[in-house]
Amino acid sequence: MAVTLRDVARAAGVSAATASRALSAPDLVAPERRELVRRVARELGYRPNRAARELITGRSGYLCLLVPDLENPFFAAVAKAVQSRARASGHAVVVADAEEDPLLEAELVAQLGAQADGVLLCSPRMSDDHLAAVAADGRPVLLVNREGAGVPSVVVDNRDGVRQAVRHLHALGHRRIAYAGGPAGSWSDARRRDGLQSLGPDVEVLDLGAHPPAFAGGVGAADLAVASGATAVLAHNDLMALGLIDRLRARGVRVPDDMSVVGFDDVPVATLVNPALTTVAMPLARLGRTAVDLLLVPREPGAPTTVLPVELVVRGTTTPPPQNSEPR
Repeated sequence: MAVTLRDVARAAGVSAATASRALSAPDLVAPERRELVRRVARELGYRPNRAARELITGRSGYLCLLVPDLENPFFAAVAKAVQSRARASGHAVVVADAEEDPLLEAELVAQLGAQADGVLLCSPRMSDDHLAAVAADGRPVLLVNREGAGVPSVVVDNRDGVRQAVRHLHALGHRRIAYAGGPAGSWSDARRRDGLQSLGPDVEVLDLGAHPPAFAGGVGAADLAVASGATAVLAHNDLMALGLIDRLRARGVRVPDDMSVVGFDDVPVATLVNPALTTVAMPLARLGRTAVDLLLVPREPGAPTTVLPVELVVRGTTTPPPQNSEPR
């Protein structure tokens, strides 16, 4: 027989109303009593009736998280942090993969977001007009790794990440640096390109164009990097950086002796390759936790964007350029 709320209240020595508040509105119950009720509920294996709770409170008890590609470890790390933080607040999370398709994003929001207590859009590919329409439907919406349409958001400092990476390469002696960009519609890629525009005149940046934000995208950019004459490459993300390194090695170009490579994100695989990847570390867990906190706490309309810092992590894929390369 299923454990009921009255069973929990009886075992904890409190009223059914107090037990209900401790589980659904914890801020209304004294901390010691709240923890007692939660501990008893766990021990008895109590599972709340979400349908009944939604009828009473108007809340479904779940959040909707949309990401462009769950195979990308960047989004997997953010999703893990979102789920952990949401669980602590009593919410489940429905995660959906939009497959880098803005039309599918809109469909998924309509299907999954309508009954959710809030919607998190991580690096959405939708236009600002579509984002504004999503935000206008009445449900709380927060953007992660994207700004736009006056919707509250949390992002990382992409421009500063690029500046840190290029300053590091410049200090090593590199003067011809190529940039292997991500998708043409990527908001974060546009911010990183902005960072490249603020560099000094003694650094020449060579644009290798837009590429899929995956291992194959880096493979496709590698031949362009070699042809450009650059001595270092900054990739849109770590997956592309690893693809670059693989293709460069296949061509007999040694990393970092012949060409230095820098990634972006610092996903776990960055430390598993040899040499380990120099990369701009994104605070992925903090990004996910902050997103949940901002979504669940009411904010004023037009609230400013929350910007999290990034940090360059120097490892084995960067070194001074070859002696025969001519600085420009």
